[in-house]
Amino acid sequence: MDEDEGDFRIIIDLPFVRGLYKLATFRYIYVIYFIDRIRQKLSMETSPPWAGGTKVGLFASRSPVRPNPIGLSVVRIKQVVDNEIETSGLDVFDGTPLLDIKPYVRDLDAKADANYGWIEEMAGREHLLLHIKGIPHDY
Repeated sequence: MDEDEGDFRIIIDLPFVRGLYKLATFRYIYVIYFIDRIRQKLSMETSPPWAGGTKVGLFASRSPVRPNPIGLSVVRIKQVVDNEIETSGLDVFDGTPLLDIKPYVRDLDAKADANYGWIEEMAGREHLLLHIKGIPHDY
C-alpha cells in the first residue's frame, strides 16, 4: 500500500511535536481519529458495500457509522519532518480531528491466529478481500 496516489500527511500541533521523537523508527502506526463528518443514521445492522447485500451487526463490521465515531487506521510511515508525518494512504478527510497515534509493534499487534469471521463463509471471498484491503484489481 506504499504506492497510494496522493499526498497523505498528519500535521501535529506544535505543543505535541516532542511526542514524535523516535516515531520514525517504527514502520507502521495506528492513527485514531474522530469521524466528524458522517451524517448517516445509526443502525445496529449494516450491509458492507462490497458484501453483496449480506447484513451483519454493526460491531461485526468496519462501518464508519458508529455509536462512538472513532476511526482507526494502520498506515506506513514514509517520513517524519518537523511536525508532519508523511504516510501511506489514510482514509480520512482533510481536517479530520486526530485523537491519538500509537506505534504498531510487530509481536504485540500481529495475531497469527486471526481469521476473517463471517467473511470466510461468503462466495467470492478472495475477491472481497481485495476490496477490503483496498488492492486495485479487475472486477
